[in-house]
Formats: sequence, structure tokens, C-alpha cells
Amino acid sequence: MLVIISLGGSILAKDLNPDSFISYANALSALAKKHRLVIVTGGGVAARNYINVARSVGANEVVCDFIGIDVTRLNAQLLISALGADAFPEPPRTYKDAEAALTSGKIVVMGGVIPGQTTDAVSAILAEYMDADLMVIATSVDGVYSADPQTDHDAVKFEKMTAKELVNVVMSTEMKAGSKSPVDPLAAKIIERCEIETIVMNGNDPAAVSEVIMQEGVESESITGLHPGTRIIG
Repeated sequence: MLVIISLGGSILAKDLNPDSFISYANALSALAKKHRLVIVTGGGVAARNYINVARSVGANEVVCDFIGIDVTRLNAQLLISALGADAFPEPPRTYKDAEAALTSGKIVVMGGVIPGQTTDAVSAILAEYMDADLMVIATSVDGVYSADPQTDHDAVKFEKMTAKELVNVVMSTEMKAGSKSPVDPLAAKIIERCEIETIVMNGNDPAAVSEVIMQEGVESESITGLHPGTRIIG
């Protein structure tokens, strides 16, 4: 099956530790023996730092978006380097380029595409465009909550939810370059539109992400038990 993975920069590129890239490369290479993969890398802390400086010197939000996109592509290139011969050698810059790259039989790794779209949104658009079977959002939180669990002790994590429910939860997210949210509003709307099954999960352990994908097709309760997350259904 074709799987689109939105791999958060806060997971992959935290502290720019090479071990993180190598660990994910090993897990993805093993996974690619069974499934076709497109990985969209986020910018993480580095992107937010650059964006904050850009705002401070007077850059507008479009310029900030372009700066963030550049950082996501740097992260993509680092993961490609870690994957070696298993990866398509360059991060595609458009959705059509990504589709063409996938015909190589290699793992496709890319970053952002255009201003106004987070890498989660890019992943969702790719999933719709390529008619993917599954999208996984590997992020720094363990699922989607009714509110921010860091500030609201009454926040409840959804084990399962519909795409419409996801949209209702995330629509309050501020749309600025570098914003943090488990799923941004545009991505949520695309997920609702294309009705692609999506799993939002903590991505700190590459093996756990791989295991959830490998066991796709068994009962969702079993998957949830393997690695707590949120399963979004159409």
C-alpha cells in the first residue's frame, strides 16, 4: 500500500542529532520492503527559530513561510542522505514531481511546497493526489486532544474520531508560519475532503511508527493498544 508519513521536525531534527536520522532511515528502509512510502519532513525548532528572527527583522508571513520551507527541505536532504540508495536522491518541490519520483521505486522524501501550507497539509494533499491508502502524522504528542493538555487538565485524548470532529477541534489554531498543532486546520479540512484514514501518533520511536503501519489492516483497537494515538476515519 501507499503510505504518506508526515514526519515532524521536532521528532526527526531535534538537536540535529544524526542518530535520529539514522534510526528513522533504518526503520523506513525496512518498511519500504512492504509498502511504498512518501515522507514529508517538518522544520521543527530550527524552522521556528529562523522564522522568529525573520519576523524580528521585518519579514512578512509569506517570506517566513519560504524560510520555513527551506529548513524542511534541508531536513529532507539529511534523511535522504541517511537512507542512501533506498531514497530518491532529491526532495521533490511539487506534488507532480513527488508523483514522478515515486515511479522510481525508491522512498520519496520531501519538505514543504508553497507558502500557507504546513507539511501536514502537504502530506494530506499528497495523500489525496496520489490516492494513498494511509496517512500517518508522526509528531511530538501522542494524539489529538479536546484541548491543549499542557494548559487544560481536563483535556481528553481521542482514541478515534471522525474527520469532521478533527476539523472542529483544530479550527481554533492560529495560521502563522511555525505554528504548533498536532494537525493544522488546512490539513484537517483536506483529510475531511478526501476521507483518507489517518493516524496521529507520537513519533519519537521510529520502530513504533513502522509497527503501526505494518499492522494496518488488523482491528484498529489492536493498533491503538500497540502505540496509543488517534485514528481519524472519514
